[in-house]
Amino acid sequence: MKIDTLGVQAFIAIADRGSFQSAANALHVTQTAITQRLRKLEDFLGVTLIERTTRSIALTPTGRDFLPQARRLLGELADALVEIRETGIARRGDVSIACVPTVGVQYLPRIMQAYSARYPHNRIKILDHASSAVVEAVLRREAEFGINIAGEHHPELFSVPLTKDRFVLICHEDHPLAHRQRIAWKQLQPYPLIFAGEVSGNRALLDLALETSGLALRSFYEVQRSSTAVGLVAQGVGAAVVPRLAIQKGAYPTVRTIELTHPAVSRTLVLVARKTAHLSPAAQALYDMIREQATLPLG
Repeated sequence: MKIDTLGVQAFIAIADRGSFQSAANALHVTQTAITQRLRKLEDFLGVTLIERTTRSIALTPTGRDFLPQARRLLGELADALVEIRETGIARRGDVSIACVPTVGVQYLPRIMQAYSARYPHNRIKILDHASSAVVEAVLRREAEFGINIAGEHHPELFSVPLTKDRFVLICHEDHPLAHRQRIAWKQLQPYPLIFAGEVSGNRALLDLALETSGLALRSFYEVQRSSTAVGLVAQGVGAAVVPRLAIQKGAYPTVRTIELTHPAVSRTLVLVARKTAHLSPAAQALYDMIREQATLPLG
């Protein structure tokens, strides 16, 4: 059924202003146009809404009953149109993104604050996953885009480099290495380490770098999340190799960070999205803000 919004609008204007001419002036149309719109609405409904004489107008009983419904109809339509328009300019909307967990420690929070200040009505759902699960979440459309560790290129995804994140050694302030500012990887060989587990995307990077350098380290504990490694170090369980972004500034005052050298090993964080994706306006705004913060040449 086609809703005659122009006729409803004309009916409300006539009822509010008490004359066809005043209603026409309010809607910036001719009196003839107002008359035709009302007649078309009445013909469609099969009832008379307004009784006219040469000197006055009056609502019929049906017209009086319909007036509040007509106001509500136009009000709901206006609200719906405003909501759609605001969604179209990224003022409102929900966003789902996927990322490796360490991105949420230091990298994302400042961007989230800036985004929330600009778009306070937008809700953000963050799926913090292992690297392989980030790819799957984007491919399955569970997330509109993701932040991942650069690795094997997927043919259905487009990636943009964001930043380099160097691996460092962290240890408790009582650890024998706590006084060092930097240390070579081979000097870690005597110490039991907390290392990334096989599922972690960091492990493949570390294994390749160490193998290339002919180094072998003792992995005494394995964890899947760097946050677990940081917690263990804070309790003095051992020293750990983690990405620098995994360490929240000031959160663990007893934990020391030591630069690892020879070789310097880092990972690249990238924005990933489906090549055929059309991001929602809210998601596009967040994607653009993250991309603007990139410290590496953009792809």
